[in-house]
Amino acid sequence: MLLRSLLLGTALWFGAAVSGASAAECAGPLKTTDAMIASDTAGIDLFVRRKQADCGKPDPSRVLLYVHGATYPSETAFDLQLDGQSWMDFIAKQGWDVWLVDLRGYGRSTRPPEMERPGTENAPIVTTDVAVRDVGSAVAHVRRVTGADRITLLGWSWGTSIMGGYAARHPEHVSKLVLYAPVWLRTTPSPLAGTGPLPAYRLVARDSAKQRWLNGVPEDKKAGLIPAGWFEAWADATWATDPKSAEAGMLRAPNGVLADLRAYWLDNKPWYDPAKIQAPTLITVAEWDQDTPPYMAQAVFDRLTAAPSKRLVLIGEGTHTIIMEKNRMQLWREVQNFLDE
Repeated sequence: MLLRSLLLGTALWFGAAVSGASAAECAGPLKTTDAMIASDTAGIDLFVRRKQADCGKPDPSRVLLYVHGATYPSETAFDLQLDGQSWMDFIAKQGWDVWLVDLRGYGRSTRPPEMERPGTENAPIVTTDVAVRDVGSAVAHVRRVTGADRITLLGWSWGTSIMGGYAARHPEHVSKLVLYAPVWLRTTPSPLAGTGPLPAYRLVARDSAKQRWLNGVPEDKKAGLIPAGWFEAWADATWATDPKSAEAGMLRAPNGVLADLRAYWLDNKPWYDPAKIQAPTLITVAEWDQDTPPYMAQAVFDRLTAAPSKRLVLIGEGTHTIIMEKNRMQLWREVQNFLDE
């Protein structure tokens, strides 16, 4: 019934909240700073990127950290220049101090030693517990550099479990929370879980990525959903982050997330408790999302009983990867309204 009431190309709001206009864009070029920071494990460093606009005196209440999902790193989605602008750019131009982090095993961060061996030699690595620890290291770094007591957290897909879990455990460090395409208990088959023993990591083929991206999209909508050249730009950037992809043509992705999917989400056991989240929370999901269908977003929304305010936004004509589709500006603007209120 929820989807039938959707006017395609628009969004629906659930919950009491006032939508405000975004702040005026800051003038001048953006400043980008890349760094490697220590994790809580010897020999494992994490890649972080910071973007700032020249907006006068920094505002410690406008600091945001983003983390990626189960398969691909943060930089090639959140800071990919498509049509001249990334989502990270967009938020920074509104006067926000914007950060991203790659978890260990992803992007430019250190790959655990298990990833240098055949995957079958080790159990799945980089579980959600480990990912939350990595986010904790990034949060501590961001707070130290910016002087912010609390920061806003933004997670996509598996990243919503990571950020939601961190926010539930450390409410004193979180000012706002954005859950884009949240994971919850499934009532439909998972496109990722599979069966059989899980190796330490999996190999992802570039061709399969687009097929998964368009899963669930009506046939007559597929051709126009992703603007020309955008998939290729994303795939080129993403596969280039794995130094071994040039050899095998495959991207390595840790399997800890899949082990948790089987042990928790597919076994009817939530990994974290949204009722412990004490920050204002925005949940957003797209109509054709097959990885995290809209019923999951509704389930998380209903359990945010301690959040001082909450909002659920459902966007038409989009998938799990609406961040890089023709309707991406709807996602960006809804999130920005929430951030700027």
